[in-house]
Amino acid sequence: MELQIEGRHVEIRKSWQDKIEVEKDRLSRHHPGLVHNLRVAIESTAAHKEGGFEVRLVATVPSDTIIVKRKGEAVKPTIVKAFDNLGLQLKELQRKKRQTIKGHESNGVSAASGTIKTVSPAESFGFIVTSDGREFYFHENSLKDLAIDKLNEGDCVTFGITEGEKGPSASWVKLSK
Repeated sequence: MELQIEGRHVEIRKSWQDKIEVEKDRLSRHHPGLVHNLRVAIESTAAHKEGGFEVRLVATVPSDTIIVKRKGEAVKPTIVKAFDNLGLQLKELQRKKRQTIKGHESNGVSAASGTIKTVSPAESFGFIVTSDGREFYFHENSLKDLAIDKLNEGDCVTFGITEGEKGPSASWVKLSK
């Protein structure tokens, strides 16, 4: 990931650069290879009503650009907030991409129904059991229009079956109506 840091009406401090590097590395670990170019601009906003600083991130990703602006009284916490927001936007971008791919693949995926046997929101996964006793792993990324912390053991679900590395798993999961 190429990184550019610039200051507007402010001199960039070494501690700010170090914090940006730490946040960039964290972003790279969570979203490897997704961001091609990242531009960070820190601007003094003392002339504005809010005062303080504005941190602007411009991230170039495949066929898109994401811009995040955050204002705050201190630079370091504002950098963290801006990178956190960028991380959330990248996660959403990846989720939408997966849904698009799943939508195209869904023709070849068989659907089944079952109940939630176990759910572990802290670890982001759970298991579904069908009426014939087969168990299927699912990850929170496979949930459609549903957050994992809203699922309970015993909930009835419909899901797509796909062959995973460790056996059959759920490629998508929806609550049954």
